[in-house]
Amino acid sequence: MSDTLRDPLVMLLAGIGIPVFAALNAQLGARLGSPALAALVFAVVAFSSIFLYRAVLGPAVPLSALLHQPAYLFCAGVLFAFYILSITTIAPRFGVGNAVFFVLLGQILSAAVIDHFGLFGAARMQISAIRAAGMVMMAGGLFLIQRA
Repeated sequence: MSDTLRDPLVMLLAGIGIPVFAALNAQLGARLGSPALAALVFAVVAFSSIFLYRAVLGPAVPLSALLHQPAYLFCAGVLFAFYILSITTIAPRFGVGNAVFFVLLGQILSAAVIDHFGLFGAARMQISAIRAAGMVMMAGGLFLIQRA
């Protein structure tokens, strides 16, 4: 399968997984009576899965390469933890759909800013009038879905 077909399909599956993850982890947090413990369990399972992937299929990059990276790059882990904790805590009372819709709105806005300025080494894609209109329509659609 070519990258032009595979990459969007993988990202679509990742997108499908986000609400499923949110619902599963929210339910685990509710059953345990601790969203933080559920988030920790999620993180351990995620770490184990990534570790196994790296051991079996991943590139042979030495772990020592981590020592030579700028410290700010590790903030991604803090953002990941924030996302896990917030979705696990808020989704049970706010609704998985509502929580994910606001996550999507945040993704649309931050992705546009990152692409527009080429932040963090991302490819630059200026926010054109057409892109801005598309983002407004997506945000409007999320608003309508959330209101229904």
